[in-house]
Amino acid sequence: MRCNHLVFFISLFSVLAHAQELKTKNVILITLDGVRWQEIFEGADSAILFNPEYVKAKNKEILIDTFWSSNLHERRRKLFPFLWNTVASQGQLLGNRNYYNFVNCANPHWFSYPGYSEMLVGFVDRKVRSNDKVDNPNATVLEFIHNHKQYQGKVAVFSTWDTFPFIIREETSGIPVNAGFEPARGDLTDKEIMLNELQQLISNPFGSRYDAFTFYFALEYLNRERPRVLFISFDETDEHTHGGRYDEYLLSAHRADAMLATLWNWLQSQPDYKDQTTLLVTTDHGRGKGAKHAWRNHGRLAFGSGQIWIAAIGPDTPDLGELRFPNQLYQKQIAKTLAAFLGLEYENIMPVGDVIDVLFYTPQYRASVTAPGND
Repeated sequence: MRCNHLVFFISLFSVLAHAQELKTKNVILITLDGVRWQEIFEGADSAILFNPEYVKAKNKEILIDTFWSSNLHERRRKLFPFLWNTVASQGQLLGNRNYYNFVNCANPHWFSYPGYSEMLVGFVDRKVRSNDKVDNPNATVLEFIHNHKQYQGKVAVFSTWDTFPFIIREETSGIPVNAGFEPARGDLTDKEIMLNELQQLISNPFGSRYDAFTFYFALEYLNRERPRVLFISFDETDEHTHGGRYDEYLLSAHRADAMLATLWNWLQSQPDYKDQTTLLVTTDHGRGKGAKHAWRNHGRLAFGSGQIWIAAIGPDTPDLGELRFPNQLYQKQIAKTLAAFLGLEYENIMPVGDVIDVLFYTPQYRASVTAPGND
């Protein structure tokens, strides 16, 4: 453990020695609903993958060939090639609890609306305790950014889950939200017109629209409107775990990773986004652990579902890769961190979580390692 501390502080000294002004001009936040830290850092779970109750027979051989390896590093790279080939080499992955590197929800509920609220508002409001479609009682960091003149009309949200217009307070904030089965609107491209038509014809038997529609609506909007701040929220992974379909969960997680790669490659091909964009990836909650069916559920009675993770890549983030030292971070720190990448000091009606220092080169954000905590 002492060796890990030493390596970290040597790395930290190195990156701070090359401190620079912020280069980030754009931030994109992406969430993979209910994806466990276990799959992020350990790949496919053999205890679930080889259980015929959770994997349909027709998918078993495909999944084992595609995602299974006895080697942990190979296994997780098979499931999340973008995270482990690109982010791990050029950015950071936080939340591997095997190294006491903890990221937790601060809210006590451990399900979606309270998690997204904590993430975007920056503090825990105990009045937010259901998934009901009611307006968030608090402004989010996206609204805070949107209220700055240089970002007006430059913030947008795309979500598979149809509750996001309420979480973001679309009518109050003025931030456009495309969620659920909403079509693209505005001066549409040919691709958006086609996506609108396809969305009416192709239904997802598991619930909400396919995440692919959410992603390509967002990508077309990005290309057409050139927003400075974009939030994309995927949902298929959570739907499949609740349904007990570990095979579909893995496939959806793998597709989400592929969409992240597509997005990053596109950003790096655009002069106004290349080397000026920070990508943050995380989740709203984890999943239960211990009991046989625990992975299917989350919430206050599902111990472990407050355990989450964060990934980041961009011009202001040191390439420390997988963080292997004891630390404690919370979901509520994401809001202020997102604003900090744009050089903004985020505040709200209540104190918000601190900036995640280790994600920055710049000297005003110094990494602070705190004592490890628990759920």
